[in-house]
Amino acid sequence: MMRALGWLAALGLAAGLVMGFGVAPRELTQGNVQRIMYVHVPSVWVAYLAFAVAFVASIAYLGRRAAPADRLAHAAAEVGTLFLGITIATGSIWGKPTWGTWWTWDARLTSVSVVFVMYVGYLLLRGMVDDPERGARFAAVLGIIAALNIPLVHFSVYWWRTLHQPPSLMKPGGATMPPVILAALLVNFAALALVGAYFVARRARLLRREAELLA
Repeated sequence: MMRALGWLAALGLAAGLVMGFGVAPRELTQGNVQRIMYVHVPSVWVAYLAFAVAFVASIAYLGRRAAPADRLAHAAAEVGTLFLGITIATGSIWGKPTWGTWWTWDARLTSVSVVFVMYVGYLLLRGMVDDPERGARFAAVLGIIAALNIPLVHFSVYWWRTLHQPPSLMKPGGATMPPVILAALLVNFAALALVGAYFVARRARLLRREAELLA
């Protein structure tokens, strides 16, 4: 099962590259820099999904003290942090030629950086507490609090004045982009979602083996 998921992820990445660089046309206004969107947007969606998994698993762990739920939350939080870091990095690469700066402290960028720092703190917290069970409880609480900030990131472009454009798809009236660009975006989302699922599964398995060795 794990191997099959890995192969599907690899095939998805190949299909995403073909769609993003071979099928989707060059955007008239932004040029080729617009192609970063095929990584930037799917990355943040996958990060949101991973944090949602960590949120649910954290609640499950606090309710039942089930070790598998804690391992799932830990793995999903790590993968979500990775993909959110990719989101921030690709956004900065896109922002330099588009806005003329790598970074600006507008509402969207500030709120997403706060969430990123919170999940980095989540991962650091696990390593700072000597008692694994107590560390898992503390991390679960922080994972729940951090996930509650994600709606703030999404709606920040509507609530405050910001350089960042509104969401590409999740907006009133639906997507307005050309179908071929939308298709490339969705293919890359599916590919990165498969990569994220593979990473979570692999990391959760490693965490289980680490627990078995310690026991």
